[in-house]
Amino acid sequence: MNCLVRPRSTSPTRATDPQPELRQPVHELPALAFQPVVSRTDSRLWNAYIQRYHYLGFSPLPGAQIRYFVTAQERLVALLGFGASAWQTAPRDRFIGWTPQQRQDRLHLIVNNGRFVILPWVRCPGLASQILGRVARQLPSDWQTRYGYRPVLLETFVETPRFRGTSYRAANWILVGQTQGRGKLGPAKKISVPIKDIWLYPLARNFRQILTQQS
Repeated sequence: MNCLVRPRSTSPTRATDPQPELRQPVHELPALAFQPVVSRTDSRLWNAYIQRYHYLGFSPLPGAQIRYFVTAQERLVALLGFGASAWQTAPRDRFIGWTPQQRQDRLHLIVNNGRFVILPWVRCPGLASQILGRVARQLPSDWQTRYGYRPVLLETFVETPRFRGTSYRAANWILVGQTQGRGKLGPAKKISVPIKDIWLYPLARNFRQILTQQS
């Protein structure tokens, strides 16, 4: 019996077809707006864009989550998805300095940026880092509204050598190490998934104090 749960396929729709090229300096773009996905219609559309244009395709984000459409004067330029953080990753956990019990109690205060794509017809150098900076300011309030608490740290995993994390670095994220390439089900000491750089972004100056305080 196959007990593996597979995500439903998300087929491309005409709504996600390529649009005319947008090429201009980022400082000349209209103000960016971050629209959280709320309705089922928007959810299906977000999924379809990710399936079509993100190199990993679509799969459901884990746990508590917020997904965004990013627009410039109503023109869609990018999509972001945030969900539950990884249960355990040594470089991140050393950076925080928490105990296993503290991690169990406060892991929900870390949010994972699981998907980020700028649509391929958008050619605006510097846009990615600007989006990352803006969403880091908006997400805590949106998360508070939806879930009743504010996260204090963002994380993301950038596959190497496919990507170098240039936009995260430009947005002042912190590179703390690499995964070991074993994945959740990978056998010990054997690479079974791509190695990824681990990037973190504090959302609160006292994030360590919050994450390591005694219960």
